[in-house]
Amino acid sequence: MQVCVAILVAGVVSASAQVSPAEILNPQLRAAESTYLHQLQAYNHAIQLIKFPFPFYLTRYVDRDPQKQVETDTRGLEFVKFHDRVVLKITGVYAASYDAARMTQNQRSSRTFSEIVVPILGILPQHIPANVKCDAIGFEISYHVRTENKNFDYEGKENLVAVLDKADAFGYSQLARESQRQDAVNHSEIYVNGKEFGLALGGKDPFNVEALDRSTPHGSTTGKEITGISTRSSADLGTSGSDRDLPPGYHIPDRKPTEELGPSSPVASNSPDSPSTGTGVVPAGFATQADADHLQAKYQPQLDSLAKDGAAQYHFVDYAPPSFVVFRGKIFMQVTMRDPLNFDKEGTSIYKRAAQSFDLFVASQLKPLLEKVPADVQIEGLDITVLNQLASNPKLSSEAVEFICPLKPLRQFVEAGITNQDLINQSSVLVNGVRIALDLQRVE
Repeated sequence: MQVCVAILVAGVVSASAQVSPAEILNPQLRAAESTYLHQLQAYNHAIQLIKFPFPFYLTRYVDRDPQKQVETDTRGLEFVKFHDRVVLKITGVYAASYDAARMTQNQRSSRTFSEIVVPILGILPQHIPANVKCDAIGFEISYHVRTENKNFDYEGKENLVAVLDKADAFGYSQLARESQRQDAVNHSEIYVNGKEFGLALGGKDPFNVEALDRSTPHGSTTGKEITGISTRSSADLGTSGSDRDLPPGYHIPDRKPTEELGPSSPVASNSPDSPSTGTGVVPAGFATQADADHLQAKYQPQLDSLAKDGAAQYHFVDYAPPSFVVFRGKIFMQVTMRDPLNFDKEGTSIYKRAAQSFDLFVASQLKPLLEKVPADVQIEGLDITVLNQLASNPKLSSEAVEFICPLKPLRQFVEAGITNQDLINQSSVLVNGVRIALDLQRVE
């Protein structure tokens, strides 16, 4: 078989998990993140509903080990600077492992582009406005490649980067002919393992980069090739307007990948809690973002009043006013708050910070917040995002802890009917978009 499922583990991702504007240092990028925050959240959720041939996980960093799920930041949509342009970047890991002996680098890249980039571009106009304040739409996709010889089986990462001009990105799904799509790709910046690449859609071999009509300089950014697998990650689109060094992406696994799966083999959906049926049809009983938007319009005056008072009373951030979001097919009222405490990242764990955020900050805010929730049967609960300040790490200014709590246990808690742990057990807790188990007493 040409492709098998890579051995990857991912957490349950919140539909509302997204990079906080407060984490972005560049003023221009921070303003864009703030302006389109809710659209990015909806787009993030919609991408999770797509059924790809193999699981696809949004992630902020493709160089992180996906098996360390509590350390993986799954907020995969972000405005970045790349070649002096503002780019809306979509970053993720594709859980496919290609056989280097049977598929050329162009075939691997073309297949990844077709199976990941194309469907995500297909729903782009539904969630992001065409006049979005950026110059391009970019993708950074990591997948695995296997190379075998008589002594060793090697498996390492290969990264595809594609940066499409905004007009090409928004119009790509409307291009009927393959030649038109190829022209759009030819105009784009394409890199494989950090080297500029002439991606030939469906072809065995790539085009000569020098012959393509591209406005950016040709050349190599990072990476050297070893038996078709890069020893470093691809041309990095960057995060938060700053550069970073990436660790090696090449390794010898402890064991061979599990049973190979062909293109027609059944593969589980990448989001087990998603309401998607794989056909784009949402089952009955599940709310959609359109339902949340309708609720938003209905109660906008109440939300505006809450936002006005929130900065002083609840430590709300000004760039993310209260709104309605969808999580696991249910509508929650979301608020974003900043914990006034500073945390030492090196001296505390994500579990301890989450526990202290709840016990010392969130718990005291719950009763007055509950009084502000509109009396509507469609509202399932509160989605409270808390930004924790990480004083010892200036490169990562904050950490997002999300408490997604149903209304019934919330009311029981504020009336002293259940304990804080009982409430947590009936809720979902996520750190930077990755769900964690939280034992309050043990970690504190």
